[in-house]
Amino acid sequence: MCGICGIVNTFDNHIPDIHILRKMIVRLKHRGPDSCGYYRDKHVALGHTRLAIIDLESGAQPMCNEDGSIWITYNGEIYNYIEIGSKLQKLGHKIQTKSDTEIIIHAYEEWGTDCFTRFNGQWAMAIWDSNNQKVILSRDRFGIRPLFYTIDKKRLLFSSEIKALFIDLSIERKVDAAGIDEIFTFWCPIAPQTVFKDILKLEPGHFLTIKDGKISKKPYWKISFSESYKSKNSSEEKNAELIKQYLINASRLRFLRSDVPVAAYISGGIDSSIIASLITHYTNSPLKTFSLRFSDEEFDEGQFQREIVEKLGTIHRDVRVSYKDIGEIFPSVIWHTERPILRTAPAPLFLLSRLVHDNGYKVVVTGEGSDEVLAGYDIFLETKVRHFLARDPFSNKRIKILNRLYPWMQRSPSTTPAFAHSFFTKKIDSSDPVFSHRTRWDTTSLIKYMLTPDFRIETGEKSAIEKLLTHLPDEYLKWDPLCKAQWLEYVTLLSGYILSAQCDRMLMAHAVEGRFPFLDCNFVELANSLPPNHKILALDEKHLLKIAFHNIIPESILKRPKQPYRAPDAASFFFSNSFDWIDDLTSESSIKKAGIFDHNVVTRLISKCRRMRGIRMSNSDNMRIVGVLSTMLIYHYYILNNSYCEHDEILPKPVKIVDKIKQSN
Repeated sequence: MCGICGIVNTFDNHIPDIHILRKMIVRLKHRGPDSCGYYRDKHVALGHTRLAIIDLESGAQPMCNEDGSIWITYNGEIYNYIEIGSKLQKLGHKIQTKSDTEIIIHAYEEWGTDCFTRFNGQWAMAIWDSNNQKVILSRDRFGIRPLFYTIDKKRLLFSSEIKALFIDLSIERKVDAAGIDEIFTFWCPIAPQTVFKDILKLEPGHFLTIKDGKISKKPYWKISFSESYKSKNSSEEKNAELIKQYLINASRLRFLRSDVPVAAYISGGIDSSIIASLITHYTNSPLKTFSLRFSDEEFDEGQFQREIVEKLGTIHRDVRVSYKDIGEIFPSVIWHTERPILRTAPAPLFLLSRLVHDNGYKVVVTGEGSDEVLAGYDIFLETKVRHFLARDPFSNKRIKILNRLYPWMQRSPSTTPAFAHSFFTKKIDSSDPVFSHRTRWDTTSLIKYMLTPDFRIETGEKSAIEKLLTHLPDEYLKWDPLCKAQWLEYVTLLSGYILSAQCDRMLMAHAVEGRFPFLDCNFVELANSLPPNHKILALDEKHLLKIAFHNIIPESILKRPKQPYRAPDAASFFFSNSFDWIDDLTSESSIKKAGIFDHNVVTRLISKCRRMRGIRMSNSDNMRIVGVLSTMLIYHYYILNNSYCEHDEILPKPVKIVDKIKQSN
């Protein structure tokens, strides 16, 4: 896993600035501290920082083909590179290294951009095809690996992280109101949108081509749900066996295809327990596992973590996180997320990845993706319940089903039945295309009342939801309600928040690569072809997954109510701690200078948080305070201040340099 960056000057004859590129590389060295390199000619400069995982000796980048006509800088893993390499050798290609990077180059030579459909992995890459004078940027199907770009003065700059783009001081730094609008609706900006003006994110499953001064973008893959389940594949037993075999294969690929040791996360839930169990059952390698613990028992899952660790006999380490821990490291977390967040959940994961790094591990496998792929989130159960209520919203019998929602919450719907009925039957129009997510998005959007009138005008005439409605797939309305809900979760929360703020940024902050078997492309295609009632049967979420692995998971974990990963929010800042950075960022002068939030509203919220010490605050208030603090940190780090530290110019060694400009002088 690595960091990539580059400058493309195919628009004119201006030679790429090597000093800017070197600074971009330095800014990304936390992603790849093992070595770095760059390539430059009169059109293109490609940079790379390396976290060595596969082919430690000969996998340095940027890498080229035999005649130097094709160059690549690449961040990620192609897990089926051995199989693809074998095909390429039969077609006459000579493979000289053991690296998956070289396989990409030969695959591009053989199949062009169709090669992306053959890759099973996670990646962000840039390919410079000098023979055809074009640059191609590509990103994996689900957006596991980040890739940002901006067009400025007839140049295109790209990078794994936005902070490297801001190395070039000629690039304007301004908060994009449309990006804030999406975060305060969906929890995240949806690619290509970011929170910064004119900084774009390449969409998952897409590639972008720059040729003759023109930019074009095209999908090579899209999320779809097969209608075939209506006539076949209806056997639970058969589908459970398929799920089992596909996930075993996905886990083996991600655990065994590495030249460094691989660890695993244990959350205490079914997904991470299955992945860890598969590794111990189907490989001969010892496994080291890592977990998060919380000093607040409401969030702690230590009991279930101990059960699976004892059953598997793994070498285990955990980190116990307090309110104070989260408050102290929150500014660093936001520096790495590069966008506001509405929950503190990434912060403990930042500490967990540091623990993994400190124990000498570079790679960890986790259970991320299962809830989206196999419908494990409460929002999918909620959708099913609301469809049931929509047929007769005032039925006394039907309303009792609300008691079965959110059993893990201290204030579940069953404790306030009147409010629950009012909340879950609000806007209960089952013909609404985004019926499943309407209540979540409406609740989140309450944060926008804190924005100044002028800033709200900047968000545009169309709301974030209205914009999303114009991008629904043509076949969307034909899908089952569960499939619609899954598509919305794929394109919003999974790529824009889970895989970004909680996974890539928190892991790579400490040079740790995350691998996600549930997001294996073959496994996802299988899951998307399953009948909806094989994912949720009645209100039993991930029904088929439980059948497939009932014999290797402790029954207590298999049957426990679904509890999503959460962390303390307002309490982390106000329970017993006083952080100077909060006072500084929320002062009247700071709030007014940013021009994003109404200072009077922020002051009232801060006073309420202090009075209640952040305890037993509403869901909306928790999101508001985290949203305000993280937004102001983004403004402080990226708008007010130079994101580059001049004293930090040392490149990671060894350094691989191919500079055709210097060679020709």
